[in-house]
Amino acid sequence: MAEPGGAVEVHGAAAVEGAVAKRDRGDPDVLVAQIERTREDLARTIDSLAERMSPASNVRLLRAKLAEQAAKPEIQLGAAAVGAAVVGLAIIKFWARRRRGR
Repeated sequence: MAEPGGAVEVHGAAAVEGAVAKRDRGDPDVLVAQIERTREDLARTIDSLAERMSPASNVRLLRAKLAEQAAKPEIQLGAAAVGAAVVGLAIIKFWARRRRGR
């Protein structure tokens, strides 16, 4: 069974952008133009995949997402609460050590 939207080749014809067109076997310029178009499409696809997979691109996307999340007030409030709790625990621990040392 053929995949939906997939290219289908029929003897004496070829699928061109979803429509079946007869091949012009006598004109090499048409064939060269099709090859060049296919090469350009393939190059764009490879460039797109390389951009998606590059570590620098992934870091850039993560930084953008982090900045977006950090700008939300509920995230800022939560971070402030966690910071205050850490400082409070550090003060209590420091105070308890000093008290035991007397």
